[in-house]
Amino acid sequence: MRQEADISIPENNHASSPLFSVIIPTYNRSHLIKRALNSLVAQTESDWEAIIIDDGSTDDTFSAIFSLLALYPNIYYRKVIHQGEAAARNKGIELCKGEYITFLDSDDEYRPGHLESRKKLFARFPAVNFIHGGVHIIGNPYVPDRFNPAKQIHLRECAIGGTFFIEKKLLLSLYGFNRIELGPDADLYERAKKAGARMLKTTLATYIYHRENPDSITNTFNSGGSQKQNTTYKKTC
Repeated sequence: MRQEADISIPENNHASSPLFSVIIPTYNRSHLIKRALNSLVAQTESDWEAIIIDDGSTDDTFSAIFSLLALYPNIYYRKVIHQGEAAARNKGIELCKGEYITFLDSDDEYRPGHLESRKKLFARFPAVNFIHGGVHIIGNPYVPDRFNPAKQIHLRECAIGGTFFIEKKLLLSLYGFNRIELGPDADLYERAKKAGARMLKTTLATYIYHRENPDSITNTFNSGGSQKQNTTYKKTC
C-alpha cells in the first residue's frame, strides 16, 4: 500500500489555481472524515481544490481516505506534527492556491450547492472579500463563551469558521488564525472586521455543522469552565 508521503503536497508546487481552496484540518476522525469528503466531491461547483491537513492523527485516517485521494487529484493530503487546529489551518493556507479560501471541519459536511451558492454571491457582490454564515446545526446549538467557558451561548451569536469564504490575499494579510485555545474563528472574524474587510453574511444554510459528537472541545468543558480530556477539536464562540 502507498505510504502517506506519496499523496502529500510538494510545497507550493501544485500547478492549478482554482477558485476555491477548501482546507480540511483533521485529528483522529477516521470514522467521520469520509462523510465530509463525500459531501465535497458531490458539489455542483467543480472549480476547487481540497487540502487535508492531518494534524498528527494516531488512528487510521489515511487508510480511510486513501480511495478518495486516488480518485480525485484535486484533493491533497499532508500529515504534520500535532499542533492544534489553528496551526493545521494555517498550514493549509500556506499550501493552497485558490482565489478564495474556505474550510470544512472533518466531522462536518456541505450541502451539494454550498460552493456554487458562494460563487454566485461573490459574482453578485464583487466588492465583498469575506462571506460568512449559512449554517444548519445538528445537535446542541449552545457552546461555551470564549471569554467565560462556564457560560453557554447560542451559535447564532457566533462566527463559525467552517462558513468562512475569505479572499486569500486578505487572509494572508491577517496572518491566518491565531494559535489560541478558545475562539480562533471569532478572533479572526474580529481582526478582519477591524482591518476593513468587506463582509457579507448569508442565511443560505448549506454548511452542516455537527454538534452531536461528544468528544469535541465545545462539548468537553465542565461547568467550572475547565476543559476535560478530549481527542479532537471543535470551537467555542
